[in-house]
Amino acid sequence: MDSHDIIGIGLGLTAMLSALGGLFLITAFHSSKPQALNSIFEEHQKGTLFLFDGEVLVDCTPGGRAVLSSSPVPGPDWAKMLAYLSVPFPQVEQHLARLPEEGAITLASEDSDGQSLVLIAEYRGGLSHITLIDPETRGASFGFDLLAQQSMTEEVAFLRSMMSHAPFLAWRERENGDVIWANTAYLLRAGDLLPPGQELTWPLPRLFDRTATVQGVDGQRQKLRFPDGSVLWFELVSMPDGDGRRVYALRADSAVQAETNLRDFMQTLTKTFAHLPIALAIFDSRRQLQLFNPALLDLTGLPPDFLSLRPSLLSVLDALRDRNMVPEPKDYRGWRRQITDLERAASTGVYEETWNLPGGQTYRVIGRPHPNGALALMIEDISTEITRTRRYRADLELGQSVIDTMEEAMAVFSETGLLVMTNASYPKLWGHDPAEDLAGGGIASVSRMWRTQTAPSALWSEVEDFVCTVGDREAWSGDARLLDGRLISCKLTPLAGGATLVGFRVHVAAAEEAPASPPDRRSA
Repeated sequence: MDSHDIIGIGLGLTAMLSALGGLFLITAFHSSKPQALNSIFEEHQKGTLFLFDGEVLVDCTPGGRAVLSSSPVPGPDWAKMLAYLSVPFPQVEQHLARLPEEGAITLASEDSDGQSLVLIAEYRGGLSHITLIDPETRGASFGFDLLAQQSMTEEVAFLRSMMSHAPFLAWRERENGDVIWANTAYLLRAGDLLPPGQELTWPLPRLFDRTATVQGVDGQRQKLRFPDGSVLWFELVSMPDGDGRRVYALRADSAVQAETNLRDFMQTLTKTFAHLPIALAIFDSRRQLQLFNPALLDLTGLPPDFLSLRPSLLSVLDALRDRNMVPEPKDYRGWRRQITDLERAASTGVYEETWNLPGGQTYRVIGRPHPNGALALMIEDISTEITRTRRYRADLELGQSVIDTMEEAMAVFSETGLLVMTNASYPKLWGHDPAEDLAGGGIASVSRMWRTQTAPSALWSEVEDFVCTVGDREAWSGDARLLDGRLISCKLTPLAGGATLVGFRVHVAAAEEAPASPPDRRSA
């Protein structure tokens, strides 16, 4: 082999290697390109298509996905598709049930708007191919999807109808405040505010203060005053929207009226509480002071600026303790325990105590629960009442001590005939203590006891009649003889308020004669 042959072989090998390298580069270039994951349907496929394996969805076009995702019918995709197709094709479910037998089905429909649809269903390779086509769009470009476009059109129409019939005001405004869009409710209110004969202009008129909408704070209250004098309240909610803002105005008349009624009611309560002589303090569920009347200042001496800070219940009671306005326990720990018991008892509605203050005053303190865990504390100055009661009790004790010093036995009956008072000589004469049966000691039972200890006499019947007589009466007396032979004189004296004093005096001298029957001295 000469040199020319060797050169030829080398050139041949070089050409083959270059060809193989080119093939490797082309293969590597194609293998490096990303593989797109597309639907099994081609991009130039017309209409809306569904591919089912029995009732299991295999694939569908974007229009089909839009139908299935927007369907309100729960359940599998097959049921959702049938619910949608049953409107233009009422018998579609029965036709599709026969699809495996017939192999192909074509249905045509026309809705109330005159729009026709064609349904082509084929059964190939064990799969159901269901296609929806608009005959008027057969010449449309590739990629046209009837249901996708129809779904978007219906959604736009639905949203437009929702905003048009919304019961609240909605509008869009630019940064400079120009109203560039508004719903029907806004336009109606704007028309009501226009002067007679004037029409709406562009940009649309503003209904509310621009400062309120620009601030963007939810819950702002604004009112509209109409030419007839009526006023409507609205609550504004605004949010950024590109180069402007979207604003919604919700009716707030009920809330404003409720707040006004509550404020008026609180003012009425405040005026009522202001004239009460009883101090009133109302604490909320957190035991913070929420309401008090001027009597609390007068009875406790607490400064108004302290109470206006809404102190807690413990702070108020501590302030009262510093001013010697509460009973002073022996130690501070006992005081705190007493306050805890007060709060617990008041929250259940059982707290009621009398505070005897170091300064000589007497307060009645009542705690009552209120709704939502609130607590009402009422303080009443009963010093005068206590003083009057003590004086009355002292007068009774003094009167009792006076009649106890008398030797004559005495018994006092009320207007209704009840025994209300006796002296120390009475039980010595009759041998029984009337205090043991004072509540049930009527004139009938007492006179029955007198009869058992005296000789038979008409005197006791006369005594009963005199004690129970209502009207003007005159004092009279009569005699009776005890079983031991002693003679007693019974004297009846009318008292104020219809009461009767019955006095018994024993004659010291022995008297053998029988006692005479007393004359009838009762006045009519």
